[in-house]
Amino acid sequence: MRQRFLYSGLWTLLVSSALWAQEPEDTALVPDAFQNHYYEALKQKGIENYDKAIEALNQCEKIQPDNAVVYFEKGKNLYFMKRYPEAFDMFKKVTEMDPNNRWAWAGMYDVCYDTKDYNRAIGIVEKLIEFKADYREDLCSLYMLTQQYDKALDLINRLNATVGKSEKRELYKAQILQDAKFQGPEKNDLVEKIKKFPKDEANYIALIYLYSQSNQEEKALEVARQLEKEIPTSEWAQVSLFKYHLNANEGDKAVKSMHIVLASDKIDKKIKHRILNEFLIFTKNNPHYENELDRAIAYFDNDKTVLVAKEIGKFYQAKKNAPKAIKYYEMHHRAHPDDMEGILLLLQAYTDHLQFDQVGRLSEEQLELFPTQPQLYYFRGLAFNQQQQFKKAKEILEAGLDFIVDDVVLEINFTLQLGEACAGLGDTKKKNEYFEKANQLLEKTKRR
Repeated sequence: MRQRFLYSGLWTLLVSSALWAQEPEDTALVPDAFQNHYYEALKQKGIENYDKAIEALNQCEKIQPDNAVVYFEKGKNLYFMKRYPEAFDMFKKVTEMDPNNRWAWAGMYDVCYDTKDYNRAIGIVEKLIEFKADYREDLCSLYMLTQQYDKALDLINRLNATVGKSEKRELYKAQILQDAKFQGPEKNDLVEKIKKFPKDEANYIALIYLYSQSNQEEKALEVARQLEKEIPTSEWAQVSLFKYHLNANEGDKAVKSMHIVLASDKIDKKIKHRILNEFLIFTKNNPHYENELDRAIAYFDNDKTVLVAKEIGKFYQAKKNAPKAIKYYEMHHRAHPDDMEGILLLLQAYTDHLQFDQVGRLSEEQLELFPTQPQLYYFRGLAFNQQQQFKKAKEILEAGLDFIVDDVVLEINFTLQLGEACAGLGDTKKKNEYFEKANQLLEKTKRR
């Protein structure tokens, strides 16, 4: 994150010391006039009257044309007014008068950053690093913004070695290493580090990632095996070994690696989700491993980012496998009974599998909890129609119509079910009216 310069009260102290350093015969009038104008400038700046503040500072400049404080304050007011070129010139003038004035250099940096003049900012930040080493982080960001990736990578590696890694620098590094031309030197560097520090897990992980990025799966696997040999307890080694075992159709070994990874606190959730998804696809062709899939889902019980059982249910529903979809939707519903999307997905899966008794039971239960959800009325009415309880179907569907808002598709479904209920009751006129209305609504959706 860019470090903005702070407008320190130090400058007020410098003004006072500068005044008292004058010759005695000058102090009778000049200090009072200068101070009056200077404090007027501070007052006007405080209430954001920057033009008036600059007017007062111009009077200060006439009295003390060599006082760097005046130009610094003018620079600040011009900066606040977004008169960036003039502000830059004021800060630059201060650095020419006092090359070690850190705040003026920082002011120039702020101007460059706000105007996106990142190339110019680099030279200024290099100077700021002499005052404060933390500005190396800013320099790293500037190299990225100016696409000087070779310099950025070199600086990232030096900072990683001296002050430790940071999340932002690791993101930068990952971005740079997507380009194959930077991967070669980085790979070589990591290989040497592994030779030198064979017990440092981080270097193996980085090298596995690089090989995976460049589709060198065999190389990645070699590193994973080396990591497992050097550090048998490494959970990261199992990430690559899982993929290898899966590709080799070694289901038992893949399961073992998967459970180690999913139980780990060190491994990122995104990697865990990817592994679970790959194992899900594997179980589709190897259904005897489905119990292991159920065990795997349990690792995600407290994961609020992805509701895993529901997502697996969607996977099977898209594959037209209603029984499997129901199994995982029910698992999700037990853990998240108030998730309306999960409830509706389960009701649809029951419908697809012609389990209308379950549709009726669940929709009735949920209507007691969510009496304004029109989809629940639809499923309850559908179940009554399928059970040939046409009068109840008509009553519940008519009650639910009042809750439909801007959902033409749902209105069509309601209308069709009302037509079915009327047909069952022998009311041919009403049946025809509802079916005609459904056709009109359908035509309406086609014209949209």
